[in-house]
Amino acid sequence: PGGIAGTGISLVQISAHNQLSEDAAPAPPPATWDAYSTKSGESSGVIAMIDLLIKDLDKELSEAGVEEKEAQSDYQAMMSDSADKRAQDAKSLTEKESTKADMDSQIQDHGASAKAATSELMAAHKYISSLHAECDWLLQYFDVRKAARADEVDSLEKAKAVLSGAD
Repeated sequence: PGGIAGTGISLVQISAHNQLSEDAAPAPPPATWDAYSTKSGESSGVIAMIDLLIKDLDKELSEAGVEEKEAQSDYQAMMSDSADKRAQDAKSLTEKESTKADMDSQIQDHGASAKAATSELMAAHKYISSLHAECDWLLQYFDVRKAARADEVDSLEKAKAVLSGAD
């Protein structure tokens, strides 16, 4: 193996080959397809497939239309239900706000009455405290006052005796 790129072909062989091909007639062309003719029955399979695809597409479009209508009616029902719920929630909120307002006014009323009751209770405690202080004073000086009263009664009896002439 010598020659160009280890193929065994050399420049001499190539030139000899070129000389041979110039002298001889060219070989006939390779066999190709038959002459052109229209396809009659063979294309019907492709057309049938295209028709089948069109039918499938039409079927899917009609199914999508039905599903869209169902989805639209479901959406409208959901929106109607949501509107009803919002109305109920608004009504409930209004009722709760009015109840809260009533309870707030009751709290204020009870707060005012509790203030009045507290001040009245404080006044009663103050009065009880003053009565207690007075009683404590009376108890503390009871014996002293009893003795002073007894001395006064005795001195009045002596004064009465002096005035009636008894010595």
